[in-house]
Amino acid sequence: MTEEVLINVTPHESRIAMVENGILQQILIERTKHQGLVGNIYKGRVSRLLPGMQAAFVDIGLERSAFLHFSDLPKDESESIPKSLHIGETLLVQVIKEPLGTKGARLTSRISIPSCYMVFLPYSSNLIGVSSRIESKDERKRLKEIVLQKIGLGEQNYGFIIRTGAEGTTEPMLWADMDFLSLLWQEIKEKEIYASASSLIYKNLPVVLRSIRDLIGNSVDKIKIDSRESCQELIDFAKKIMPDWLPRIEYYSNNRPIFDLYNIEAEINKALERKVSLKSGGYLVIEQTEAMTTIDVNTGAYVGGYNLEDTIFKTNLEAAEAIARQLRLRNLGGLIILDFIDMLEPEHKAQVLDTLEKCLARDPSKSSVSGLSSLGLVEMTRKRTRESLEHILCETCPTCAGRGSIKKQETVCYEILRAILREVRRFDIEEFLVLVSQEVIDILSGKESTSISALEKITGCSIRLQVEASYSQEQYDIISNPF
Repeated sequence: MTEEVLINVTPHESRIAMVENGILQQILIERTKHQGLVGNIYKGRVSRLLPGMQAAFVDIGLERSAFLHFSDLPKDESESIPKSLHIGETLLVQVIKEPLGTKGARLTSRISIPSCYMVFLPYSSNLIGVSSRIESKDERKRLKEIVLQKIGLGEQNYGFIIRTGAEGTTEPMLWADMDFLSLLWQEIKEKEIYASASSLIYKNLPVVLRSIRDLIGNSVDKIKIDSRESCQELIDFAKKIMPDWLPRIEYYSNNRPIFDLYNIEAEINKALERKVSLKSGGYLVIEQTEAMTTIDVNTGAYVGGYNLEDTIFKTNLEAAEAIARQLRLRNLGGLIILDFIDMLEPEHKAQVLDTLEKCLARDPSKSSVSGLSSLGLVEMTRKRTRESLEHILCETCPTCAGRGSIKKQETVCYEILRAILREVRRFDIEEFLVLVSQEVIDILSGKESTSISALEKITGCSIRLQVEASYSQEQYDIISNPF
């Protein structure tokens, strides 16, 4: 398997594409005016307590107050939020989830600061953890011993987690990472003393450097970046903390746009569509709402199996792989309901579920999958820390106001007829001018022309129709006695 990272940088946004065997797997987009907040550390001020929810709102200088739950406080010896915090109190907090929709950012005061090989936990006493993705027992033991040699065996009021990228790393490199994190934490604590409430104390790395830092441990073959300035920043960054990655970094100088490689622009547009076609002829329908995401699996035109059960099984297998990719590509999180096609064979159900879990295991975001129900439904969750691709690139449709549909032309016609009749009964009117879209005009002057004539006869009023080119299909205005 070949893995490449393509980075497109412009003054208004940075985009990072992760590609495996020529297929886009993940896209990260950060706009200059809306930079990500996850990982940032603030000196927050408690603005409101919510005892019933065991939570508090904290002002960190954003438009909306951020949310801090009791479980995210380091001093867990207290019994409740009112006994742990008071209004006006300041405390060090870190953003763990971006503001989503109408919700403010989610905070924690259990600070964690990542570097390439380690994560520093200043409030986790004596904790030394190892990433579960490092499977070798001998390697896990070796890495843990290196950390213990550095911090000693005595009581420590901090902890470390060894990241996946540390696998195979030498002792000096791990120790240098630990020293860097310890010094960084000292700087943060010193800055906190003099900082005003609701101010930024530590800003996370820019998205380009952050994404590359978090790729350590992955089998990336090439990192291509189309900005000379950003490429030099990445090279300087690599020299300090990951020098062995320097040969993989390449400035892309070709006149052809970098995202034209592997047809990435088209793949991004496809990731915004509801329907996802499968190679077999089946397809997925993905519906994203504020409460949850639902994914429906359909056989479509696929009839290639030996029998119906075989056709359904093969479609579900292919769908399981496609679902894992779509979740990562679209960055869908929270509660997700998967509606697989009903299968009769228990072995088939087990294989589909196993395929789904294996594909999800390669996703950097954690997920949890329940079993397959008798109705073929799978409930799962995926950790969401930032907005989905759709929320970043799209906005609510002004025509349907987010409903996902608009009124039929006939529906609008009948609304207009009822509105005219209502006005006639209330006021003395001789003539109406109806401003409406071309699509609705065609109906009113066509197959509904008899309805207009009948209404004119009943009311004794003249009804004129006029096209308003700027109106959507649902829009109309009725002007009484226009002259």
